[in-house]
Amino acid sequence: MGDKFRLAEYKVLLYRILLGYLFYFISRILFFAFNSNLFAVDNIATLLKLCYYGMAFDTTALLYINILFIVLSILPLKINTQVSYQKSLAILYFTTNLLAYATNFIDIIYYRFSQVRSTKATLDLLADETNKKVLFAHFSWAYWYIIAIYLLCCLCWVWLYYRVKLKPAPVKNLKAYYYSSLVSIPVIIILAIGGVRGDFAHSTRPINMVDAYKHVTIPNQGDIILNTPFAIFRTLSSNNFKIEHWTDENYINTNIKPIKQYTGNPTNRPNIVIIILESMAREYWGSMNRSAAIPNFKSYTPFLDSLSDNSLIFTNAYANGRQSIHAMSSVLAGIPSFQTAFTSSPYAKQKIQSIVSVCDSLGYQTSFFHGAANGSMGFQGFGNILGFKNYYGRTEYNNDKDFDGIWGIWDEPFFQFMGKTLGTQKQPFMATLFTLSSHDPFQIPEKYKARFKGGPLAIHKCVQYSDNALRAFFNYAKTQAWYNNTVFVITADHTSQTYYPEYSKPINRFADPILFYSANKTYGLKGVRTDLASQMDIYPSLVSLVGYNKPFRSWGRSLISNLPAETPKVINSTGNIYQFMQGNYIYLFDGKRITGIFTIADKGLEKNLMTANLSPEMAKGVLDCKAFIQDYTDRIVNKKLNP
Repeated sequence: MGDKFRLAEYKVLLYRILLGYLFYFISRILFFAFNSNLFAVDNIATLLKLCYYGMAFDTTALLYINILFIVLSILPLKINTQVSYQKSLAILYFTTNLLAYATNFIDIIYYRFSQVRSTKATLDLLADETNKKVLFAHFSWAYWYIIAIYLLCCLCWVWLYYRVKLKPAPVKNLKAYYYSSLVSIPVIIILAIGGVRGDFAHSTRPINMVDAYKHVTIPNQGDIILNTPFAIFRTLSSNNFKIEHWTDENYINTNIKPIKQYTGNPTNRPNIVIIILESMAREYWGSMNRSAAIPNFKSYTPFLDSLSDNSLIFTNAYANGRQSIHAMSSVLAGIPSFQTAFTSSPYAKQKIQSIVSVCDSLGYQTSFFHGAANGSMGFQGFGNILGFKNYYGRTEYNNDKDFDGIWGIWDEPFFQFMGKTLGTQKQPFMATLFTLSSHDPFQIPEKYKARFKGGPLAIHKCVQYSDNALRAFFNYAKTQAWYNNTVFVITADHTSQTYYPEYSKPINRFADPILFYSANKTYGLKGVRTDLASQMDIYPSLVSLVGYNKPFRSWGRSLISNLPAETPKVINSTGNIYQFMQGNYIYLFDGKRITGIFTIADKGLEKNLMTANLSPEMAKGVLDCKAFIQDYTDRIVNKKLNP
């Protein structure tokens, strides 16, 4: 009866799909094992529970990947069991599955940099990278062991696939064969639809990335539940800029204040130099941790620590995004990036008010410096949108003797290049430099290897090198006529490797430094501030310093004016969950509902205070979070970034 009712075929099909679950479980365990320091998972039971929840997401991913394979396996074609047909199915099965499976292994490494499962936004970011071949060669060499583990898993998968073979069996009873197919095929289709949706309830939406976070109290544990193929599939056609209507415009204008105006009138408009340090997290700076009470803390930034003594620094500041391109929009235009990088979205190509456009309207010469190949990371394209008059990259540097072999020109010579270039420009000027040496593979020039020994993390020696490059730059700048009337802003694009447990906490995975310095004492840029600050506050702060008196669009606040009516707030996203900080609380929001409320000191998100009856402050924090996102989306989608 087996050939009549196709039971043998269905058993083999089920076995082949179950193999997918097995190897996704293996990749999930590997994902955790190589990134265990990033997750507060204390025991095997918790890990296995996360893996169990992950099966729902694996089901959806495997069905997406194998839909054609399943269809061709269940169609009543009479030739299903023939050797040639089975060979064709095997080719299809392994081509689709192993290609998708590879993305899980890519994230084993990439996650420590991005802090989120890769999505379509990651693919968009890669599309903007001009150095793909070199980077691929480097990562293949640096992480050969991950490739080896992946290939071993693939070999095991193939071996297990062929342990259960479908024996050729001619169809003798066509009527029974087709009638049984008419019954079984609809059942399989219904099960597949339920698997793709996540359940069979008509009232619920199909399972999405945010659903992984309903099973956890610490948000990034949701990334263990997820798998990368699912994250990519679910974001291929998603619109993360959906307009919502949680509150009215009057509430937004009163509480979020997206349109600001400052009244400054400097005698001489200062030059502005913004330095965005690749991966130079707050954790590495001694000056940012003097009151942190971290046992056995060691600083890797002696120059920045000394500069901080004569600067205005913010020791409770955060990034508004997770990747380098996020920082460019956050710092220069005050535009955070949440699920999707704003700069990678179709809405980026619009007129955007920023510190670049403000300075341009005031007669500044504007320049962007990045030592990588021109166009790398999408910086040049977005720089053009912002309106930079000049772009200086590896091409303009024009000396590959200083090329690091992977990313671009070493920080020290490129800093000097910027200093000399600024000396040729008419004042006032506004310049931004994005460094690159403190980046994986965490190399430093040969001549400094004996001097900068680093610490427990591979990045530490690169931090020491970039810190010294800054020292050399400032030593040069002090000799220039433009130095005494220049405001320097130094921050990081995002965090990187963590060593101290304090900085492994979910909120502190965004802990960035912010420093303002000027040799001109009239700007009053000195002191240590502990109030909430973030990258998006840099843009309005500089607007107030250059004396721009017209209304302008900004979700941040001036850290210089520090007006009582502008409430300190921070917002960023794990990629799926908004993290909003204001007043005494941290709010977690999945785009539909608040999933957690924690005290502002609970950076580990350990005690959820969410209750049915919120205090007035909590209720306002919830509404302010929604109001912020509502106005953010409305202005992006309806092209109101340049009011």
